Amino acid sequence: MALIKSCRGFEPEIGDDCYLAENATVVGDVVLGDQCSVWFNAVIRGDVNSIRIGNKVNIQDGAVLHCTYEKTKLNIGNNVSIGHNALVHGCTINDNVLVGMGSIVMDNVVVEENVLIAAGAVVLENSHLESGYVYAGIPAKKVKALSPELFEGEIKRIANNYLKYSGWFKEE
Repeated sequence: MALIKSCRGFEPEIGDDCYLAENATVVGDVVLGDQCSVWFNAVIRGDVNSIRIGNKVNIQDGAVLHCTYEKTKLNIGNNVSIGHNALVHGCTINDNVLVGMGSIVMDNVVVEENVLIAAGAVVLENSHLESGYVYAGIPAKKVKALSPELFEGEIKRIANNYLKYSGWFKEE
């Protein structure tokens, strides 16, 4: 069973039909929506500020979600994939976003809906990522429009696949 731990009087709230891997950690002021999955060695640390996560969000292996004390909160919309070993910190990520493997998204970033952040990208503090684009690099920059094929083939496909994958583990 995952480590679900209260902190400063806050107990994490886990939505319906979620999967949390045995060594995932969810701490403090965290609200996780329905049909979410938190994978092996992922950490969602709501000890210093609130973390709100929508429905059908997957937080893949080794990802870390955190905030800054008394400064930034973390808000994640629906149908979002947080890739393996990504660091998402004190920002707002809207619906239908893929945060690629190993990416870093810093404090006060706003990611509009329908955005793909490429693997290894570093989104600097206070950045605003416009809807409908792919962002890549260090620091992350807009590199191309998000085509319908890329939206269906990456953002939508990965979110749906992780819902399927979590079902395999919930059956056991």
